[in-house]
Amino acid sequence: AVVCYWLWTSLSEWADGVAGAQQDAMLAGSIESLLAGIAGVVSMPVLLWAGMRVLRERGNHLLVILGAIVWIFAGGHVVEDSVSTVGTAVTLALFAVFGSLLSTVELPGS
Repeated sequence: AVVCYWLWTSLSEWADGVAGAQQDAMLAGSIESLLAGIAGVVSMPVLLWAGMRVLRERGNHLLVILGAIVWIFAGGHVVEDSVSTVGTAVTLALFAVFGSLLSTVELPGS
């Protein structure tokens, strides 16, 4: 969660920098903001899937799918809204707890 948060935040700051540098241009930084959002959202399921593969875990499709859905809201909230450092830490910790609970569920036949 911290890596994905860092990636999303860094790319969002990059997009804001592009928009600030070209203030007179219409839609300046829009493509960069879109890329930052896509990379921030897509990075979570990819990292969850890769982590499960490295650990040789099978049947954790529910973790990847629901973790990605929850990340859209939790990650989006801490990146796009002005959340304090403590609020960000609590949100990321709750996301990790939620992911830990989901990782215990295995789909049959996988």
